[in-house]
Amino acid sequence: MTVDRRLTPATSRAAHVSLRGHVDAPVFTAGEPLSVTIALVDLLRAPGGARERQLWLGDGFTVIDRDGGYAYGFAHKDGFCGWLPETALGLTPEPTHWVSGLGTHVYPEPRVQARETMAVSMGARIAVTVQTGKWAETAYGYLPASHLRAIGAWETDLVAVAERFVGTPYLWGGNSRAGIDCSGLVQVSFLSCGRDCPGDSDLQEVLGQEITPDEPLRRGDLLFWAGHVALVTDTERLIHANGHSMSVKYENIADCMARVASQGGGAVTHRRRP
Repeated sequence: MTVDRRLTPATSRAAHVSLRGHVDAPVFTAGEPLSVTIALVDLLRAPGGARERQLWLGDGFTVIDRDGGYAYGFAHKDGFCGWLPETALGLTPEPTHWVSGLGTHVYPEPRVQARETMAVSMGARIAVTVQTGKWAETAYGYLPASHLRAIGAWETDLVAVAERFVGTPYLWGGNSRAGIDCSGLVQVSFLSCGRDCPGDSDLQEVLGQEITPDEPLRRGDLLFWAGHVALVTDTERLIHANGHSMSVKYENIADCMARVASQGGGAVTHRRRP
């Protein structure tokens, strides 16, 4: 068994029951299924360590170990493992809706003049208890109903989702409108279309089918470099979150390939059609 720590829910003290017979661990556990209860939280490599990805409000997370105020486990949406502050987790009702706009706010009362209590990014999942007119009531407060869609009412165009993030600042490991990286942009686009997607670009190289270099590119194709991924918007352009412009930006495909190669990033390694 090849062990990828990002997808192997185990610490030196405990491992998930799915790993029994594959790894050595003092204890195997089914874990405690919880959910993220704050707008956005960093998924860390170690307690108090570096950010690897981010989770949204309502993301499911199974805890299998705890240490010094941090909980270790895996995200339900992609299996990515890491540590979260225990204060970011709790028991929540099953989500009924997801945030389909680029972002929205939670208000203490159904009134636009009220002072917001939370800023929530696209992809967040939440249980709506009552919808009255323009407002959806939740355990956290009120959200504009127009910014929500029922679970299962997904987008249909990966690229159209990604294009909403144009101008968003680049952030390593970011998954939100406040900051996003290349794989985060691809993942939010896929998840918003109801399609499974891993969290990192090297893991995303299995999406769809490989296409040959001589096959014309079309909207929605994925281009991969070592450590980077972009979405094709049309035959001439792509969109990606990139460290060159430090933003989500359109770029001419040929120009991008030449620039990356000139900067030592090499050639395109995969062309995938989801």
